[in-house]
Amino acid sequence: MGMNVGSSGSSDEPEVMMDVNTTPLIDVMLVLLVMLIITIPIQLHSVNLNMPAGNPPPPTKPPIVVTIDVDFDGTVLWNGEALPDQAAVEARLAVVAAEADQPEVHLRPNKLVEYNSVAAVMAAAQRLGVKKLGMVGNEQFVK
Repeated sequence: MGMNVGSSGSSDEPEVMMDVNTTPLIDVMLVLLVMLIITIPIQLHSVNLNMPAGNPPPPTKPPIVVTIDVDFDGTVLWNGEALPDQAAVEARLAVVAAEADQPEVHLRPNKLVEYNSVAAVMAAAQRLGVKKLGMVGNEQFVK
């Protein structure tokens, strides 16, 4: 079954126009552009700022830092002072946790210390409510 698509040569029907007249489309776009420009509000070149009045807040004080070193043999040093046992460490951590503005506690373990010694200090700090505890590297760490 075949289909005749083209003209057979002797047809009285006019040819189909294949070109699109874009002039009306361009006219519509120009009208829309002019309407958009007219409806845009006039922009101001100034910016209104509401600045706060009064004195600025006082400068913040530097944080208090407590350094806890855990030596290679498990000895705990509080700001360079050796503590005799875990109970002394927990007593000092309880004092730090009870303060309203807690100091920063920097924990610096030696690279040769067993994990149990460091974990005991970290667990005691967490249990007692120390909020600002961080591991700090020192020259004794392997880089």
